[in-house]
Amino acid sequence: MAPAKDTRHANKPKKSIENPRILKRKRNETELSTIIQRVEELDPKIRLESFSELPLSDPTSSGLTASHFKSLTDIQSRSIPYALKGRDILGAAKTGSGKTLAFLVPVLENLYRKKWTEYDGLGAIVLSPTRELAIQIFEVLRKVGRYHTFSAGLVIGGKSLKEEQERLGRMNILVCTPGRMLQHLDQTAELDVYNLQMLVLDEADRIMDMGFQQTVDAIIEHLPKTRQTMLFSATQTKKVSDLARLSLQDPEYVAVHETAASATPSTLQQHYIITPLPEKLDTLYSFIRSNLKSKTIVFMSSGKQVRFVYESLRHLQPGIPLLHLHGRQKQGGRLDITTRFAQSKHAVLFSTDVAARGLDFPAVDWVIQLDCPEDADTYIHRVGRTARYERNGRAVLFLDPSEEEGMLKRLEQKKVPIERINVKAKKQQSIKDQLQNMCFKDPELKYLGQKAFISYVKSIHVQKDKEVFKVKDLALDAFASSLGLPGAPRIKFIKGEDSKLQKNQPRALRYMSSDDSDQEEGEKKTKKKDGVRTKYDRMFERRNQDVLADHYSKLINDDGTMVDQGNGINGDADEDEEFLSVKRRFAAGDDALGDSDSDDSSSSHDKQKSFNDGDKAKLGKKVKVVKISDAAEPLIIDSKRREKLLQSKKKLLKYKGHSTKLIYDDDGVPHEAYELQDEGKFRADGDAQTQRAKFLETEAERNRVADIEDKELEKQKKREKKEKRKAKERALAEGENGVAVLAGEEEFVDPFQSDRSDGDEEVSASRGKKHVPEEEEDAPRQSKRSKKSHKVESSAKEPLEVNTLEDLEALATGLLA
Repeated sequence: MAPAKDTRHANKPKKSIENPRILKRKRNETELSTIIQRVEELDPKIRLESFSELPLSDPTSSGLTASHFKSLTDIQSRSIPYALKGRDILGAAKTGSGKTLAFLVPVLENLYRKKWTEYDGLGAIVLSPTRELAIQIFEVLRKVGRYHTFSAGLVIGGKSLKEEQERLGRMNILVCTPGRMLQHLDQTAELDVYNLQMLVLDEADRIMDMGFQQTVDAIIEHLPKTRQTMLFSATQTKKVSDLARLSLQDPEYVAVHETAASATPSTLQQHYIITPLPEKLDTLYSFIRSNLKSKTIVFMSSGKQVRFVYESLRHLQPGIPLLHLHGRQKQGGRLDITTRFAQSKHAVLFSTDVAARGLDFPAVDWVIQLDCPEDADTYIHRVGRTARYERNGRAVLFLDPSEEEGMLKRLEQKKVPIERINVKAKKQQSIKDQLQNMCFKDPELKYLGQKAFISYVKSIHVQKDKEVFKVKDLALDAFASSLGLPGAPRIKFIKGEDSKLQKNQPRALRYMSSDDSDQEEGEKKTKKKDGVRTKYDRMFERRNQDVLADHYSKLINDDGTMVDQGNGINGDADEDEEFLSVKRRFAAGDDALGDSDSDDSSSSHDKQKSFNDGDKAKLGKKVKVVKISDAAEPLIIDSKRREKLLQSKKKLLKYKGHSTKLIYDDDGVPHEAYELQDEGKFRADGDAQTQRAKFLETEAERNRVADIEDKELEKQKKREKKEKRKAKERALAEGENGVAVLAGEEEFVDPFQSDRSDGDEEVSASRGKKHVPEEEEDAPRQSKRSKKSHKVESSAKEPLEVNTLEDLEALATGLLA
């Protein structure tokens, strides 16, 4: 009976251990089946107001509650039900309306309902056009999905490719940029997308632009066709070509604000200012100075403009923190700048369109568009950085008079309400003189200004909408002056168009236009001569506008010559007075270019003499003759054009002789490079076998002679070494008798050899040791023994009697030693 009791007691604990696992599994299965049933019964047309009304799992609901997301926005309430049912979605909503959660919640829920694990591979991909937006989406995913067991990864450029490759094989959800994702699809073997369930494109219209079109096409070729695809953007359009390319299957078009009176939030105040191009920077600086307690984003068209405006205003110190963001910065710096701007209360961020889409900076007060946006969609995305989530915000657009009519028409078509405002003249400040002073003192700032000028004009030139952007109507010279530049830099693409127009003009009209331009130039010169020239006037008249900083001093001109920093090639503007004056010219091979040295031939001397007597008198100028190394004849410098040749190594090559290429053998001996002989000459010398035998015979004879010389040299060295050794032994033997001490190969007589004492012996020995060369240090052991015996004998002798002064000196020397 007792064993039976024991068996019953032994079975009870097993049941208690297994029951919790079984119960938990059953509970999860019941919950999952309940969620699936609720999703099937969900009616997408019914408007829901909170996340608790949606059929969501416990991990997702807990993540939303912990992140303080409770109520649904319009885009979320209309798109999430369709997404939970597995439908493809094409969503459009205003900026700041919560589109990120509209696709992240369905991604988490769909993978959870399919019991996705790390062994199932990659389940969802979220594509973003910019790195900053991808980082923001990833942070929201981490907050909402903190209670899920999925693994998520961020794949963007600017990070280590190997580290990403090691982790990609274990990821369930990837947030990435198109370029880096395509790179991993092509190169990473561990990344397998055969089981992909969902593809999300945030800011889809930007991703579908020409810059990303080929990349997106290549990514989609790697993905399976049976998947759920969702596209979201603030400015979405129903393009059949886009839908076909992304292989959407019966998509649900969700346009929340399509019937709204405005495409922008109602809490956003939008204004525009008519500001001529040269006054833009003055107006911007005045605005920043009058809004020091606000948070502002300033949008520009190019990264080089952002850099110049940031550096310029940073030197002026307006009294508010300044930041700048553009695409050429490293990823770590971009992330640091966005974080600092998001955390600061009062700051100004100068940025390109990198920050125009999707980024959520809290509490932005102003959005300033210093440069006109390329279209109305870009305008909507830019102003969307403020007035987010029903907060208040303000936006100001700077327009040149030539851009006003066309841009206002485009904004009206997109339902963007905008009003004109004026700038108060009392608060307007001019920074033109300060910028000129800074550019004059700082060459690098001037270089940034030139690049900013060129990039702005290029951005206007490449725009497709020519009704808005008119390069010819812009005051480019005044704009360059407002940037602090001493004149407008050369712009090749505009000059190219001008040359085409001039080429197609009638000949008479071309001459008339050229005469008018000559008259205008003459009037300008007379006006300049009348007034007093200041240092700024001289700065504006400089011709060399492209050489700026130290590291640009080695630039090369179009003709191949080095750019001159002094008064040589590119001198001061005073040279313009002689720009069209006629000077005597000599061709490169002219007979007048003779030798001036007295040792030259008589013919060249006669030519030089005739030149000095005749042409020098005609020129009335001092002619100097320069002897160039490796040149057959000297160079005669009789004009400024010839003087400039001395500063161009490339042009001086014409007057030098033909150089020969030298190569160095193993011994460091230079000789001419070996070149293949002409085939005709080679055959004229005889048959190949005959020439080969002759060559071998001569080489063998040369080697035999060289061998004999080497042997003789070796014998000589041995003989000299033997003689040195014998001389050393002889010197040591004589040293025992006090006659000679070795000093190299010379001998000297000891002055105390007749009456030497113990000290004398030690002095002579020490002196002899000092003068022994290094190669003779290895003396035979016999000589060492003889030295020791000599010391013993000398020490055994009696001390020397002191009778004379010489004996006293010898004794003192011995004691000192």
